[in-house]
Amino acid sequence: MSNKQKQWGAIIVMIALFAMIAFVTNLCSPMAVIVKNQFGASNLESQIGNYGNFIAYLLMGIPAGMLLKKFGYKATALMALVVGVLGIFVQWMSGWESMQSMAFAVYLVGAFISGLCMCMLNTVVNPMLNILGGGGKKGNQLIQIGGVFNSAAAVAVYIIMGALIGEAAKAHVSDATPALFIAGGIFILAFVVILFTKIDEPAKAAPKSKTAKKDPYSAFSFRHFKLGILAIFLYMGVEVGTPTYILQYLTADTPEVMAEKSAALQSYEAGTISLDSVATSIVAITNAEALAKDINATAPTEAENLKAVADVKEKINTGELSVAKLAKATPGKGMLAGTVGLIVAVYWLMMLIGRFVGGAIGGKVSARAMITVASAVAIVLTAFGMFAPTDWTVNVPGIDWANLSVLWAEVPVGIFAFILIGLCTSVMWGGIFNMAVEGLGKYTAIASGAFMTMVFGCAVMVALQGWVADITTNYLTSYWVVLGCAAYILFYALIGSKNVNKDIPVGQEEEAEEVLDAI
Repeated sequence: MSNKQKQWGAIIVMIALFAMIAFVTNLCSPMAVIVKNQFGASNLESQIGNYGNFIAYLLMGIPAGMLLKKFGYKATALMALVVGVLGIFVQWMSGWESMQSMAFAVYLVGAFISGLCMCMLNTVVNPMLNILGGGGKKGNQLIQIGGVFNSAAAVAVYIIMGALIGEAAKAHVSDATPALFIAGGIFILAFVVILFTKIDEPAKAAPKSKTAKKDPYSAFSFRHFKLGILAIFLYMGVEVGTPTYILQYLTADTPEVMAEKSAALQSYEAGTISLDSVATSIVAITNAEALAKDINATAPTEAENLKAVADVKEKINTGELSVAKLAKATPGKGMLAGTVGLIVAVYWLMMLIGRFVGGAIGGKVSARAMITVASAVAIVLTAFGMFAPTDWTVNVPGIDWANLSVLWAEVPVGIFAFILIGLCTSVMWGGIFNMAVEGLGKYTAIASGAFMTMVFGCAVMVALQGWVADITTNYLTSYWVVLGCAAYILFYALIGSKNVNKDIPVGQEEEAEEVLDAI
């Protein structure tokens, strides 16, 4: 860089954007609790925000690279932030009363637009931090620091959304308005700061001669790279699927409460009790469950009860709450979403700790050894979480930032095992990337672009896990998806990451083909 002193502003901004990527992306999981409640969605349907967000990566990955090449890092970041503000605004619109008839569709559009923004920012932030650090170990160090803030923002999302949602059975999109405003406000602030921050960008490559001979190879000529992008695809299922369904499992009604609600609805459908009576009964059942299952629950006020009764009546009238719907619902532990949000935030805290450790030992331990251990431990933890008796319980902590106190809640010991998986996922992205691009030489840039498109694996794997939960009516059974993903990552670390195409020339004497040609 021509003047490193002037680049500290750019470094701080890029790290802040790294944090915002996690903040907006991780809004999707707690928002799924709201989607289930407000729209009567199934487990598969409730993850629609994740689907929209991560499918956007598939569609925007290559265009984002083209924008970066044509307009540069600063301009692309500014465009991404404008797109991000639009996405947040559209998601907020889905909570308007005037939008209730189409709220589900509006929410999906907003999540998709936000995903476009996240993809563009990721395309800018990762290479820019490397450049600002001067490349090599210092560049990698900056990316690791960015990762720490990324994890910290993810923790903040679950704490904030847990406090805003409160009780899952009463949650609406409008309840998330403060979190959406925080995201939008920071995007606007970041836009202003970047606009007036000097960023020394790398010189653009000279246009390729039309007479140049086309390279017969590409990054996709390497077996270990192709297996590596599949590993990244499946890794997204481990990282996001694990905490997403902890949240769903702990907040879903217990089987006993579902049976009580079903009995009340059967009486209503038989005409023996009125709509007001059944709604009041269901709210009373819900409140009793929260007070019995959650030591942190407080009795609702009269105003809150009246609002809850009105919400239940609306759901019954629209068919979102019925005996048939309850028969297909997946039971859980019936805890308050606010408490569960604080518990799930510990998963991202584990990732934060893991990234600190990974950054400290990364220069001494190979990526292959690191990912072998991490994936093997993830397999053990996932299997234990699935098969440990649910009546084996343990107290787990959550931090109540509003009161600066530690909150303890009793959960199945298997859930604690799932939370510890965060320590494993913390190092997987960087380790898989390093193994997949090893020996690619001039094809590394193309490989990096392809990696970004594979983030859409989150949409596929989280949807698959939700589908398994729906058809088996068992959240723990759905973790077979996570177990399979972790097993593949272990295979990749041990066998698939070996470069068996060393005969392909990777020298820098020739320019790599354009991304579109390579793909």
